[in-house]
Formats: sequence, C-alpha cells, structure tokens
Amino acid sequence: MRCLLIASESAEVLFHWNDREYRQNIQQKYGVSQEGGEGLPAFEDILSTLFAPIIISCSTLEDSYTTFTTENNHVYVLHQFDECLYIAVNGDGGEKEDDLRRKIYVLKKMIEVMFGMVTLSGNLLRKELRPQDTEQRARLWKYLHSLLDTYSLLRENDQSFLVEAVERLIHPQLCELCIEFLERRLVQQLNSSVERAGEEVLHAFVLVHTKLLAFYSSRNASILTPSDLLALIVMAQDMYPSNIDLDDTSPEDVESTSGSGPESFYTPEPSPSSRGSSGSEKAGRGETPVFEFVDPEIQMAEDSLHTLEISPLDPSSPRRVFLEVSHKDGLYPMMPHSMYCLSLWPGITLVLLTKIPTSSVAMSVYKYLEDFDKLEKRLHEGHGGPPSARSPLNMQDIRTKMDKFIKALGTSELQSAHLQNVWVEFKTRAYTKGGPGFNKELIPWCKNMKTQLCGIYRQCFLSDSADLTQRLSAGLQERAQAMVREKLMDWKDFLLVKSKRNITMVSYLEDFPGLVHFICVDRSTGQMIAPSLSITERTTSELGKGPVANYIKNKVWALVRTTRRYLQKGYSTVTLRDGDFYFCYFLWFENETGYKLQPVDIPVLPDDSPPIGMLACDYYKRLLRYYSKNHKGETVKCYELLTVHLGVIPTEIILQHCRQLASKLWEPSRNLLL
Repeated sequence: MRCLLIASESAEVLFHWNDREYRQNIQQKYGVSQEGGEGLPAFEDILSTLFAPIIISCSTLEDSYTTFTTENNHVYVLHQFDECLYIAVNGDGGEKEDDLRRKIYVLKKMIEVMFGMVTLSGNLLRKELRPQDTEQRARLWKYLHSLLDTYSLLRENDQSFLVEAVERLIHPQLCELCIEFLERRLVQQLNSSVERAGEEVLHAFVLVHTKLLAFYSSRNASILTPSDLLALIVMAQDMYPSNIDLDDTSPEDVESTSGSGPESFYTPEPSPSSRGSSGSEKAGRGETPVFEFVDPEIQMAEDSLHTLEISPLDPSSPRRVFLEVSHKDGLYPMMPHSMYCLSLWPGITLVLLTKIPTSSVAMSVYKYLEDFDKLEKRLHEGHGGPPSARSPLNMQDIRTKMDKFIKALGTSELQSAHLQNVWVEFKTRAYTKGGPGFNKELIPWCKNMKTQLCGIYRQCFLSDSADLTQRLSAGLQERAQAMVREKLMDWKDFLLVKSKRNITMVSYLEDFPGLVHFICVDRSTGQMIAPSLSITERTTSELGKGPVANYIKNKVWALVRTTRRYLQKGYSTVTLRDGDFYFCYFLWFENETGYKLQPVDIPVLPDDSPPIGMLACDYYKRLLRYYSKNHKGETVKCYELLTVHLGVIPTEIILQHCRQLASKLWEPSRNLLL
C-alpha cells in the first residue's frame, strides 16, 4: 500500500507512483460510492479528488503540517518544494516517516537531474511533468516509475545505496589498468574524432552492476559529486537492470554460468520498462505491470497513460542529464551533459558523460538567476534604493551583461522574444527617471525575469527545438564499446563474480574474531568498503545459507536506520546490544595525514529535516563545512564505521577491533577514483 504523488497548488496531479495494492484499494473504496452503475473515473481524477483537501490546506495554512497518521494507520509525509507539493503514503507498515521523506527527496533529485534549472520555475516544471501530449506524458511517467522502482530495489538489496556511497571493486592492478586505458586510448580517441559533433567526453567510467571498476575524468573536467554519481548509477541500472536471483552465482558456478548468457542475466528492451512495485513484488520483474487498470473501460480512458503503446527510443540517443560543475568562479548546479550508457555485457556497463557545445548558455542563465534571486530577497527585506558599484549586487554591471546576453541569443525564437520584452519592461521600471525604481513593486518583475530565464534554459536544452541531434555518432559509440570489450574480454567472468564477492569476511576473521560484518565509509569522497552480503537460497557464504545471511542483512539495515536517527539528534557514537549481537557506530574527522581530529558537537536536526545521506541531500558536505570552520587552511576528512560483533565478545575487545579496523581499511585504497 504505497503511493508517491506530486501535485500543483490547484490539486492537479503532476505525477503519481503507486503499487497495485494501493490502486486496487482506492478504486474499490471509490467504486462503493458510485450510484447507478456508473463506471469509475480515471485514476488521476480519483487521486486529485482524494488529495485535494490535503493539498489545499497545505497551500493555505501558514504553518502547515509535514506528517500525519490516519485512523487506518496510513502514514503521510508531505513536503512543499516551491509550487509543487510532494506527498508520500504508506499503508502496509513497511516504511517509516524517514523512509517516505527519503523517497520524496530522491524523486526530487532525479527530477533535477532530468530537468535541471527548469525545476526552479514551478510553471515550467508543471508543463514538463505533465505535458499535454499524452504519449509523451506516458513515456515520461513510465520512466519515472521505473527509476523509483529501481532505486527502491537497490536500497533494499545494495549496501552502497543503503548508506548512499559508491562502492568500487577492490582490485588495484585491474583498476589502474582500466583507468590508464580510459585515459590514454578511449577518451583521447573519442575527443579527437570528427564524429563527436562538438561534444567532449569529460568523464568515463565502467560499472559492474552497481560497483565502480574504473573512473576517469579529463583534465578540464569538474569533479563528479557522489550525489550525482549515485543518481547516474540508478539511471544506468534502470537501463540495464540486474536480476538479483540469477546474478548471484557462487564461484563454483562460474564455469557453468559465465555471466554472458541469457540464462544468467535479464536483458531489457531499449526503452525503460516498468517493473514490479517497490514492496514485496520487486523481484518479480516479469509480472503484470503494476500500473495496469483492472476495468477494461478505464483502460480505454484518455488518461489511462500506462496502457498506451510507447515507441522505443533510439538506443544510440544519449540522455540529457544536469549535474553540478565546479568552476574557478564557483559552483554551478544542474549544468547540461549528455549521458551515454553502453552495455558491454549483461551486468557490465560503460558510461560516458560529455560536455555539450552550448553549455556556456546554462552557466550564464544560472548567474542571472542568482542575481535576480538576490535582488528579490533584498527588495523583500526593504533594502531598495539605487544600487551602487560598491553594492554586493551591482545592477549596472548586470544590466550591461544582460543586454549582451539577450543580443547574443537573438530574437528569432519565441522564448528569446519573451525574455527581451520582460527585460525591457524591467529596465523601464528600475532605471528610468521617474519610474518606480528599486522597491517592492519590482518583485513581480524579478520573478518574471527568473521564469523567462528558465524558459531560455528549457528552450536550449529540453524543448523539441533544442538541438538534440548533436551527439557522438552511432558508429563512434560502437567503436567505444568494441575497444572496452576487447580490453576486458578476459576479465569479464572474474568481474561478474568479483562484484558479488568484492570483500569477504574470511580475510578479516583471523585479525578480528567475533566480527560478523562492517561498513566503512569515506564521506569526503563518497566511497565505501563492506563485505558482501549474500542473501539468496542457492548461494553459500561464510555467513551460511540464504536465511542466515538474510537475518544478518536485516540487522545491518536496521542498524543504519537507528544510527541515522541518533546522528540526527547529534550523536556521533552509538553502541548497543541486540540479542546475540553487539552493534557499534562511529563518526569522526581526520586531517590529510590521517591524524584524528578533536570531536565536536554535531548539530541537532529537526524531525522534518532532509534525510541524512548523500544522494537526496548531501548531509556530510554540510557537516564537513561546519567542522572545517575551526580548521581553516586544513583539509578535513570525515569517516563512518559500522560494525556487527557477536555479543559474547567482551566490550573492550570490540572497541579495540573498531580502532584497528578503521586504521586498516583504507590502507590499500589510497588511489582514490573520485
């Protein structure tokens, strides 16, 4: 019984995701109230009617509620982002408030990666999320459904998405070999080819399932943040999903199931497909689609988007993504890139991120959006008056640059003409003698300018008129695939097994007797190290058969949820006993030489704060910034360690293990890939 909804202030459904149980429950309840045998309305209309009171109350109340529980124990979590209200619902007890809040923020993150700065304009975002073209809407919603299903599946089964950090394959020689190949052969050849259509490969990395084998960034590329990288891994895994049950081969099975045959992996269609719900049915990827209507008449309704036949996308077509870029004059979020996701073999993927020729327009748009946002805040605070050159916001300089920017755009496009008209009106009101000048009357025109700038951004990078034909040619993509396949041909079976047995506890038991499991995360780089957790019935590991490993897995997942709650309340150390196990959690800071720094009080966060993690909202970046205030000029690193010990081990031995393990884990991994 799960639902996730985005609605406008007028209660229009902009997007909805729900499982079969929720859909059937709502339709049954709504059907009882029908009279005269009338058929059910479209499901979106039902949702709009049911959620309208909540949406209207949130938009009218000054201090609105963020969560509540109904009489039938349905948990609701709400969050207002500008003009869009996100509502997450759970009715089966499988998700708590924190889980629902995290799902809301993850959906927002994926939408930002997909639409960029258009998300800064509520009016434009509504048009993007609910396009008038029914087929386009169906394709978009189907893709968002699929991304949410993929993320939910990964979070419930993959430790890297549990703690929101990137896990890389631990094999230094092979990693170094692949990085050197990406740098000296692949990226150089791609960027020197005439078939790249003006695009430049900035980042290239190889994934084995969700684990990072090798990552290379060109010299003029910005660092790819862990948040963006995790989002891209979700998108790559969505394009080429792994079948967990069939992929979990044991080492003795490698010869019989090499990992390259159809019996071992699921190979998707070129266009993303909708899979099972995020609940108990996730593993059933071959089941009836979750969003299929039951009533045949409803299936024929105009808004029954999920029943439409969607034409497959061009496999060679890149996906436009918007990522954070660090430039010499500051950070620029949501800058346009092209993402090429090329399957090498089932389970092994090459991802290329390219800079598009017109990306400088996005940087200009962001600068002007910042300027008008600052001006709007100043006017709200009553700091009007004529701006001077000494002002932190030099409007004369902005005026000159904006005139040049609009002139460079030209007025041939309708959106450019709209921007010019609004800008002329803005100048008339702000700069003309006898005009209103810089006061609160200018606030609506600041908002209008921001909307028009977002419109230019949409026109250049998202609209049908945007030049999406400029891309690496299909032949160039095929050559890139062939080059990497040739390089990794002898390693592919090893890599597929290694991804499931990346680190085993056997190598640690001699030094740390009684240690059952651990997760260590370098929050400065967003990387993690943890032993593999095998949870299938057919696989044997040092934890035993499937049920035993699954029991340990559930304990680890519960420990992470518990430690996040304590971290939110300001605790950086947690030790607790649970039956036969003893759990420990530590968060600490070090300088660049590995010297442990003095602990400080961690800020206490309110209950409705963004979830602790790196994918949805980078909590650790803010934490590092907070701690570094007292260590200016010094590089500060942040680490986390979670351990599970047998409860019979004395406490002093457990704490000794934790200290030794923390110092040992990152020793062989000094060659950072991010």
